[in-house]
Amino acid sequence: MEKVYLLTGVRSPYGKFGGSLKDLRIEDLSARVLEGVVQKAGLSKDQIQEIFWGVGNTAESEDSVTPVVARQALLIAGFPPETRSLNIDRACCSATAAIQMAYRSIKAGEIDIAIAGGVETFSHTPFMLRNTRWAGKKMGDVNVEDPLFELGYSRFNPVAVDAGEVALEYGVSREEQDKWAYQSQQRYAEAKSKDVFSEEIIPIEISNGKEKLIFGEDEAPRPNTTLEKLAKLPTIYGSPTCTAGNAPGLNDGAAAVILISESKLKSLKLEPLAEIVNVVAAATEPRLIPVVPAVAVKEAIRKANINVRDLELIEINEAFAAMPLVSTKVLAEGDEQLLKDLREKTNVNGGAIAIGHPNASSGARILMTLAYELRRRKGTYGISAICGGLSQGDAVLIKR
Repeated sequence: MEKVYLLTGVRSPYGKFGGSLKDLRIEDLSARVLEGVVQKAGLSKDQIQEIFWGVGNTAESEDSVTPVVARQALLIAGFPPETRSLNIDRACCSATAAIQMAYRSIKAGEIDIAIAGGVETFSHTPFMLRNTRWAGKKMGDVNVEDPLFELGYSRFNPVAVDAGEVALEYGVSREEQDKWAYQSQQRYAEAKSKDVFSEEIIPIEISNGKEKLIFGEDEAPRPNTTLEKLAKLPTIYGSPTCTAGNAPGLNDGAAAVILISESKLKSLKLEPLAEIVNVVAAATEPRLIPVVPAVAVKEAIRKANINVRDLELIEINEAFAAMPLVSTKVLAEGDEQLLKDLREKTNVNGGAIAIGHPNASSGARILMTLAYELRRRKGTYGISAICGGLSQGDAVLIKR
């Protein structure tokens, strides 16, 4: 079977809720990033055989019923109309699910080159007016619902509640989560000062209604964060530990990577970022969402017959600070020195708490961040992992 390689990756700058990307349609944002990743790879659009695109919230599109965001985006971007595409929803795991599907298709020899990634524009999420189509309501109040509050699932706990409760069960305190959040901001600021993110970010043209502007930097980072400020924040949605400071905001953004077969790589004489060793999907009991990234990582390294100590860099998406803290604890299996080592090599340039977390794009973002940093350090093995709705999880193991 074909080996599969990560050729390159790009993303938009990540915007704040109601920030610079709030007026850009989800299809146009997707199109810009799809076009940008092909340009960075030095390929032509007709060489891309299939696009797998994470879209976790179709209501963000103006065509909210079957919007086929990937299909619209590729046509807007000028890809040939024969280019196949697939929209994927696995919540925060949507982009890694897209990567997994591209990986499988190349591995099976069905295609040679694919784009995988995803998009989220929370700023476009509409208010909802439920149960009025057949109600025949003539008088009285009408309730308008905000689906972003409390973000989660109607039949299950808010995600922040599960994350906070499970963190405490694993001995991870609120103070420890605040320290991780502070570290995320500091690491991001240091990486930005070294121009680390210029490899992955492409500028996006936006309009303020009067003139065209170039949006080129992440909006979410809070460089003035202090531990004292974090400690004063109230918890959210009834969580015992999670706050607006030790979690990312609601963000807008898109990210894309190109996967390619070994034979096509050789015929085109291209230099990849890394080999995709495997892509693993996992799931656990719904409330164990901070644990499931570790479950996926364990399975990925087991399948590759390597040890957790062989991992030189780790990216664990910071849906909350609880996720990397709990998952590294699970991976360390009680070895305190190993736990310290794992945390030192996890999210070395900061994570989603600083960068932002446009849910359906984040899996592609953490993979490219990992791959670029692994190349800078001339490392061998790295892994990215993410949790998603109701305790699903994915991991992507790479090797240089």
